[in-house]
Amino acid sequence: MPLTSTQKQDIIKKFQTVAGDTGSPEVQIALLSNRILKLTDHLKAHIHDTHSRRGLLSMIAKRRRLANFLKNVDKNRYATIIGSVGLKD
Repeated sequence: MPLTSTQKQDIIKKFQTVAGDTGSPEVQIALLSNRILKLTDHLKAHIHDTHSRRGLLSMIAKRRRLANFLKNVDKNRYATIIGSVGLKD
């Protein structure tokens, strides 16, 4: 279920703002979005997995907090990441 290192590196390269950037909100939102998609597929097959559901909800909340932070800091960067990841505004 976790991302492989090559998948993670591809996502980081796609969304990094400068070379070597791994902690910007854009990268974190993209990584969380990928993990959320994978975990959602898992929960469709395993309906009663409440522990994973709780982890999913915490990841969604963290992604929302990061997106709200980015919206307050720079609306252009927020609009770019929301569009590329496929989230609603």
